[in-house]
Amino acid sequence: MQPFGDRVVLQHADFRELPVLLDRAGLGPVDGAVLDLGVSSMQIDDPGRGFSFLKDGPLDMRMDPTGTGGTAADLVNTLSERNLARLLRRFGEEPAAGAIAHAIVRERSRAPITSTTRLAAIVTDAAPRGPQPRLHQATRTFQAIRIAVNAELEGLDTAIEALVRRLRPGGRLAIISFHSLEDRIAKQTFRAIERHCVCPPRLPICACGRPGFARVLTRRPIRPGAPEIQDNPRSRSARLRVVERLSR
Repeated sequence: MQPFGDRVVLQHADFRELPVLLDRAGLGPVDGAVLDLGVSSMQIDDPGRGFSFLKDGPLDMRMDPTGTGGTAADLVNTLSERNLARLLRRFGEEPAAGAIAHAIVRERSRAPITSTTRLAAIVTDAAPRGPQPRLHQATRTFQAIRIAVNAELEGLDTAIEALVRRLRPGGRLAIISFHSLEDRIAKQTFRAIERHCVCPPRLPICACGRPGFARVLTRRPIRPGAPEIQDNPRSRSARLRVVERLSR
């Protein structure tokens, strides 16, 4: 980060800690903020991190391997079949969640599931056969397990609202999400904090109790165009939403 000098300060922390980090740094209202909720390509491409089903590696999936949280292997080998299926449906929107959970429990009884390729093979064998799918059969399962391991959705709505409150009037928060669950939380939180005043225009102040403190600038998410996807195929699922802080 040498080219940027003291304009950049790096902090190793969870995004939910941003308000605390701003306080510690003595930073007041900020002009803008960006939340990039995607997994780093460097993490995906490192087999040792266990994020990819295309490369053999330990079934880890922790965003922060220095933390105390459990790994994907811990989760896969201990959850009940019912809770596994529930997790795959909730975080992966996996239609074959029941069959996949059953297969995982059956196979782990023979030997613990500790590698990415073994889990991917179990999921592929359990998924219904059909036309060539657009996504690899293990995509939704790996997404669901990764989200659960890192508690990625917990407190996201609270963090978004806290960040918008830290913006100065006219400041903007941009959120880049990469799957529908994150995007849905961003969309719903933006709507909740947006101005919803229904008072008659002649009233000098809001009396309805629904003033809001932000304005949504993207009624629909901004998606990457064909040239960007060609240059960066992993951007194909990206969705950008932006909200602006009001003076209230």
